[in-house]
Amino acid sequence: MAKGKKSDAQDGRTQTWNRKARRALAREIWSENPGLTVVHPDSAGIDVGNTVHYVAVPPGRDTPAVRKFGCFTEDLREMAEWLKSCGIQMVVLQSTGSYWRPLYDVLEAAGLEVFVVNARHTRNLPGRKSDVQESQWLMKLHTYGLLNNSFIPEEKIRELRCYWRQRAEHVQALGTAIQRMQKALTEMNVQLANVISDITGLTGGKILRAIVGGERDGRKLAALRNEHIQASEEEIAKSLQGNWRQESLFVLEQELATYDFYRRKVDECDRQVQRSLGELPTRLPQQGGAEGAGEQEREEGQRAGKRPRSCKNAPHFDLRSELTRVAGVDLTRIDGVDVMTAQTVISEIGLDMSRFKSEGHLASWLGLCPDNQITGGKVVKKGTRPVVNRAATALRLGAWSLIRSKSYLGAQYRRFRARLGAPKAITAMAHKLARLIYRMLKYGQEYVDKGMAAYEEKFRAAQIRNLTARAQELGLQLVETTHQA
Repeated sequence: MAKGKKSDAQDGRTQTWNRKARRALAREIWSENPGLTVVHPDSAGIDVGNTVHYVAVPPGRDTPAVRKFGCFTEDLREMAEWLKSCGIQMVVLQSTGSYWRPLYDVLEAAGLEVFVVNARHTRNLPGRKSDVQESQWLMKLHTYGLLNNSFIPEEKIRELRCYWRQRAEHVQALGTAIQRMQKALTEMNVQLANVISDITGLTGGKILRAIVGGERDGRKLAALRNEHIQASEEEIAKSLQGNWRQESLFVLEQELATYDFYRRKVDECDRQVQRSLGELPTRLPQQGGAEGAGEQEREEGQRAGKRPRSCKNAPHFDLRSELTRVAGVDLTRIDGVDVMTAQTVISEIGLDMSRFKSEGHLASWLGLCPDNQITGGKVVKKGTRPVVNRAATALRLGAWSLIRSKSYLGAQYRRFRARLGAPKAITAMAHKLARLIYRMLKYGQEYVDKGMAAYEEKFRAAQIRNLTARAQELGLQLVETTHQA
């Protein structure tokens, strides 16, 4: 029988399965054969802990069937050798904090297939109060194929993800240091932020360092003004008249040193990110290359009236060209996806989309799909799963930036926002962005924006079809009129 089809025994016709029919068939199959089938006979379960790990193998493989191992590297290697001597091919463990990561690396290096499962999926039944029982329970569930493996990117992507996450922590610390500098200036009634938008820019940085160096004359400080600053020297000098409290100056000096420290750390992370991206294979075709793709993107952007937005916290190297080279496509062509969003998504989900069964599975893993709870045929709760995912957060921020975009996605987001409200519209557009990224990475196709007018025309045609069908139900007829200017 072909996939997605079923034969009708009554009239011999072939009908296409919809979602409801597939679910009904699954229930029938389960009711006919409710027993459990051994799927993974050579499996072992590990209860992960901070100091010790309990490992359970099937009965008959060794005596005792449950052993305890320490957390040191030598103990983990001994565990891997014992599992291989017992004929184990697959190991299942829970994602407990960060304790599972070194265990995962050692077992993976030993040639064992490791399943990392969600702890919520294994605690639905009572009992199993000890670590020994927990390891045996994990082995039993995996033997019958009742556990799903969590998504873990390949090693190179995990390395890139570590550098990028560390960089994000430093950028957040930079923001905290800026806020504390602003607070110290406000306590001294130095209103520099009212005339300069960025106190850590060219002008603001020079003025802050001059203040820390001992300069108090507003005229001399205002003379450090950059020519691109809109405020005049008189306005800047007037804003720099404060009480210069000693304790506030001390805080300002320390926070400025903290800002410089984290800025150096961000630069170090940028070098590691650039090196890690350089080690990834090139997926671009030989002709054109990343530079040709970048030139084509800039030309299309100019034709569409787009202006590339610069981000202060973006890396100093050409991140867009590197991402285009390793991905084979330019994800920044999607409206709402800038180079920082693209880097966050790639570092979190990787480049191999075959790890996800479909684009719907990717959206579900990101927590951007509806998670309706149905009881008695009624929806008792709506919403999405409470997932903390950096890629989903980046996509939501990208969807929020479409509020004034004069593009196809911008017009669609504004319609969603008017109909559903801002929170649901942001999630819906983030879902759509995830699907577009999945298709681009999997099929290698570039995104082409059809424009805001194309979406409005498509929406207008859909409205006309709905009104025509509604009018026919009521026995009426629509008459098109010509609008005059």
